[in-house]
Amino acid sequence: QVRLVESGGGLVQAGGSLRLSCVASGRTFSVYAMAWFRQVPGKEREFVAAISWRGGSRYYADSGKGRFAISRDIANDTVYLQMNSLKPEDTAVYYCAAGRIATMKPEYDSWGQGTQVTVSS
Repeated sequence: QVRLVESGGGLVQAGGSLRLSCVASGRTFSVYAMAWFRQVPGKEREFVAAISWRGGSRYYADSGKGRFAISRDIANDTVYLQMNSLKPEDTAVYYCAAGRIATMKPEYDSWGQGTQVTVSS
């Protein structure tokens, strides 16, 4: 089992930036991809970005292209989500996920507890 712990969320004004971090521990050798999703109350969990752990291929939802950047630190089993030019509609709980395939679907094996991001207008 892989344990994921997110950090870096908070309150920011529109146009500002945040960097989310997610540290993986446990059976990290089984991780081939990591991703970020977000969710607001009453809505389904939404894909934000994903990265293949070894090759580094990156995938983004249209909502974040040009504003968000996903990266990974293999030595420290950490994935990051740099979020720039934040908008109020980016407000959500952001979840880190780990699995075997980089996919836009919420079909990952492990999930973090989530970190709240609030963007004020």
